[in-house]
Amino acid sequence: MALSLLLITCKPSTPSTEEAAWISLFNGKDLNDWVVKIHHHDVGINFGNTFRVEDGMIKVRYDQYGDFQDQFAHLYFKQPFSHFHLVVEYRFTGELQRGAPDYTMLNSGVMYHALDPHTMLKEQDWPISVEMQFLAGLGDGQPRPTGNMCSPGTDIVYNGTLYDGHCLNSTSKTYDRDAWVRAELIVLGDSLVTHIIEGDTVLQYTHPTIGGGVVHGYDSAVWKPGTALKEGFIALQSEGQPIDFRKVELRNLAK
Repeated sequence: MALSLLLITCKPSTPSTEEAAWISLFNGKDLNDWVVKIHHHDVGINFGNTFRVEDGMIKVRYDQYGDFQDQFAHLYFKQPFSHFHLVVEYRFTGELQRGAPDYTMLNSGVMYHALDPHTMLKEQDWPISVEMQFLAGLGDGQPRPTGNMCSPGTDIVYNGTLYDGHCLNSTSKTYDRDAWVRAELIVLGDSLVTHIIEGDTVLQYTHPTIGGGVVHGYDSAVWKPGTALKEGFIALQSEGQPIDFRKVELRNLAK
């Protein structure tokens, strides 16, 4: 009930369309504007051609992997943003890669306010960031919402209280494998964050900061709990499940 009230009464204040033009972060041809970081590999190494451009889409694939071996991967856009409206259109496809954890089945996401990928050590598993998590239904008739929040190395405030979990479910409906889903993320620095799925506002929270747990192998020099995350990099996630991204667009709301 508290979430429903929040979504009805709290609407983000953003500049008009005339004040900020949409730009395509993905040009449909190559990944020249993007930086890869894969667990167990140095930044810039696109092991196994994990991230590739085919048919005008960014595709995440594992056909050159063998066992997954926790090679969690992230594809970062080249520059950070602070206030923005992001649109990502995605679909899950194929089967979970051999050796990937069960929880990563039909699971991916887009990270935001991530620290610079060049600060990540070779054995760092996840970026310090906040994630808009994407999930698809498992075909078991059980609800599995998408557009959730997960917090690797970060904390958020939900309904006025520091949230003590790692992931927070949205109110979205369940979408199946192979269905295209339009996800929108409105981030206003370190204040209000809004998740939108297929035009419906499904989650809101505030005040992302460095903190929490989950991330391992990071450089202690960048670990400053309580530091407000006012800006950072945007990254598409790879966790062992094939996924396609056909649109990655952003409207810069910074004044």
